[in-house]
Amino acid sequence: MPKSPKAALKEPTRLSVRKTYKLYIGGSFPRSESGRTYLVDGDNVALASRKDARDAVVAARAAQPKWAAATAYNRGQVVYRIAEMVEARRAEFTALGVPADEVTAAIDRLVWYAGWSDKIAQVTGSANPVAGPYFNLSSPEPTGVIGVIAPPSLLGLVSVVAPAIVTGNTVVALAAGPQVAVTLAEVLATSDVPGGVVNILTGHAAETAPWLASHDDVNGLDLTAVDDAELATELERAAAGTLKRVRRPGSGDFTGDPGTAPMTAFLETKTVWHPKGF
Repeated sequence: MPKSPKAALKEPTRLSVRKTYKLYIGGSFPRSESGRTYLVDGDNVALASRKDARDAVVAARAAQPKWAAATAYNRGQVVYRIAEMVEARRAEFTALGVPADEVTAAIDRLVWYAGWSDKIAQVTGSANPVAGPYFNLSSPEPTGVIGVIAPPSLLGLVSVVAPAIVTGNTVVALAAGPQVAVTLAEVLATSDVPGGVVNILTGHAAETAPWLASHDDVNGLDLTAVDDAELATELERAAAGTLKRVRRPGSGDFTGDPGTAPMTAFLETKTVWHPKGF
């Protein structure tokens, strides 16, 4: 039965509650210390500052030793748990405009990397033949803290973050697609990922990326989403001052088989000698 005009007037009106997209640092969701924000498709997003980048690196460095010391199998379980949580929150990503097939591909990519966690050492490590009564063993070890300039898509973000963390590194990611990235951060915060293993900053690459590139406590730099050749060169020069490993594959297409290159890019092979015998 239709409502009377008088009843309609009595119904309270309310403002919609708009979401504020914050940073993700050390397992928490702080606003930018500068208080700055910017609009993305009508949404209010925190604009990361130099201080936020430093805080994220501190959190990543504090988390890295324990994360690297976890067993490869355990890291695989954690990455698989991320896939489970993205599956459970599929509707949130599609509501942000992420195509359903891309959400599926991102979940599958997480499962794929989870499966590699305890196998990559078998592929990249070796027992080396040497002259003399010694064992000579080469084993991959994580590089440390990786600064990532991440693509705007969910699949692209997963494709650069997952291979870095599954091999024992921690990540500070500067996200080009803030709504998708912060929603993924909410997934990470409610899964088994320890605080500080993944940190997500939202803002402009040209403003924030140079601080990551020149930071003394960042060990590697992934420039996957940097399409500006001049900016990429500037970041490479800044990274050279502290001898960082730099990956610059181009934004590319993430739908194909990524192979092992994204994992091995931030692994260091260490070789040890051990005498044979009793």
